[in-house]
Amino acid sequence: MKLIIFGATGATGCQVVTQALGQEHHVTAFARNPQKLKIAHENLQVIQGNVLDYSAVEQAVTGQEVVLCTLGLPDIRNKSQLRANGTKNIIRAMKNTGVRRFLCQSSHGVGDTQTTLPFFMKYIMAPFVLRRVFEDHELQEKLVKETQLDWIIVRPTNLTDGDKTAKYQQGTIDNKTARFKISRADVADFMLKQLVDNLYLHKTPSISY
Repeated sequence: MKLIIFGATGATGCQVVTQALGQEHHVTAFARNPQKLKIAHENLQVIQGNVLDYSAVEQAVTGQEVVLCTLGLPDIRNKSQLRANGTKNIIRAMKNTGVRRFLCQSSHGVGDTQTTLPFFMKYIMAPFVLRRVFEDHELQEKLVKETQLDWIIVRPTNLTDGDKTAKYQQGTIDNKTARFKISRADVADFMLKQLVDNLYLHKTPSISY
């Protein structure tokens, strides 16, 4: 399939790119700083661009079959709402170019999963340390849910740099047994499994060990 990945140079985005290429997809990596993507492959096209530049986004989305979004910011204090604003441009571009399948990474703890967070995450991390991150994801999810696209919003728990196991809880996770962590490699594994699977269409599955 022809895939475009926004946020391709981030830790999760790199995993998505690598695994997608391993599955013989044709991948377009959209990145503001392409030099950060240390991957070379005959099926990889790297496009330099800013997700806040609508014309660049539309041009990159044209001709794709699926759009994957793993946008993030290294500074959790950043107020720019890059995820939401970038996603707004992606959605507009998809509507204007006729691309329908949209897989978007959010976070467990957003929306109706907030009440299932462990104590420290619920009362310390989410409202204080990660407040702006969660607010950005809340708006991002709202924008996606208002569309008529074939969307799936993926909500991973705490991200780690562990290996891919392909073994994790998914959907509505059991907060009594969940370890509330998941490797970025397994997030990529789950997102790529949603390319053609409609089980979670128009849903917000969480994933966790």
